[in-house]
Amino acid sequence: MPIQNMPTALQPIIQQGFLEREFHDGLTSALGYRAVADREPVAINVGETVTKTRTGLKAPVTTPLTASSNTNLDNGLTPSAFTVEQYTLGINQYADTIDLNVITSQVGIANQFLKNAQTNGIQARQSLDRIARNALFNAYMGGQTRVRTTLGAPAATINVDDVRGFATVLVNGQFVPVSGTNTAQVLIGSNVYTLTGVAVDGSNVSSVAAFGGTSGTLTFSGNVTVADGTALNAVIHLNAPALVRPNGKWYGGSAQGSTTATSALTSSDVLTLGTIEDAVATLRNNTGMQDEMFNFYLDNVSMRQLFADQDFKLMYQGQYGSPEARQGKVFQLMGVNFIPTTEALVQAAGSNVPVRTRRPILCAPGALVEGDFAGMEQKAHETWGINSEVQVVDGVVQVTRGPLDRLQQIVAQSWFWIGGFVAPTDATANQTIIPTAGSQYLKRAVVIEHAG
Repeated sequence: MPIQNMPTALQPIIQQGFLEREFHDGLTSALGYRAVADREPVAINVGETVTKTRTGLKAPVTTPLTASSNTNLDNGLTPSAFTVEQYTLGINQYADTIDLNVITSQVGIANQFLKNAQTNGIQARQSLDRIARNALFNAYMGGQTRVRTTLGAPAATINVDDVRGFATVLVNGQFVPVSGTNTAQVLIGSNVYTLTGVAVDGSNVSSVAAFGGTSGTLTFSGNVTVADGTALNAVIHLNAPALVRPNGKWYGGSAQGSTTATSALTSSDVLTLGTIEDAVATLRNNTGMQDEMFNFYLDNVSMRQLFADQDFKLMYQGQYGSPEARQGKVFQLMGVNFIPTTEALVQAAGSNVPVRTRRPILCAPGALVEGDFAGMEQKAHETWGINSEVQVVDGVVQVTRGPLDRLQQIVAQSWFWIGGFVAPTDATANQTIIPTAGSQYLKRAVVIEHAG
């Protein structure tokens, strides 16, 4: 560890590899949403967005060949091809820094220097975890919203609380903007309408704006009735991700549950084991995954409600010596890894949301893809030892720069990460491939909304 450019007062307290270990401990001190992401490198010189292609499968063959057609060179067969779909991964740079004055901090220099590194590590971990969380919820909360303003008369345009998930439609494996040519089917109230256009409000008044929600208008090929266009009625894209609520107040893409919105939740709609089992069943039916464990991210209030559920109590009745009873945590149950997090989305009650709403999320493997820019590693190798120390820890670059100021007193400790997260689609896994699958474009996670 070359430290010849560090201040003389600082050199004796630096040990080989010790600073890097402190940074690593900060990055991996807790599990979070980032853990569910598949890591993929993003090559150098490919632009700021990368289009990924996912191949589908071919439908099973259940009809036997007829003897009369089994002739010639093709044996009566017509070639068929597998389907493809594409999703786009955007990359951005995130960074922060902290300065250490080796003179003014001289009394506690050893602890302060290492503490700065640890604090940077914790900040980087939390930053990436929140970026991953936002990407996950932006995708899986899309396509399900509600009417914001009641129509005065039948009209082709309605105001909705959140337009995420409505703006694009899958055409020949690619997502294109919704238009009069490329339409989508949307359930409003009790009827299905043909969506032809989406516009974002100039001033965002979405009730979930804090979580990425964007208010706007949806335009259809025909008029929406006043009965359907009444405020708080559910507006659901027929290819929207499944979203589960207690007591049957949910829609899963195949006429499961009732067609309600978040505004239908009441204080009695708390998290139960049965609600989680509904989400697990939906996820298994959509993905065909039967042996994998799913990650379930929930906050401590959601966990507390689960402990009060009667089905859960029966399962653990008398087991006061179990780890779950002793520690107040559920680790694995019903094919689910329970991961408590304080980063879960919690929405306060308001005029259109009658109760505080919590949103734990159940994730299958591959629900997120993390793209790490390959140029970070190259930068680390190019600049290492040039008046700085550069390490890459869990995909994040730590830079410790020697003092460049006139008095040779200010050491800069920084971190940066270049990459992005995206929720890939699985639209090609339709009912011809997986008979139990729904029509959702996104199938690898299920958001649960409950009161709390």
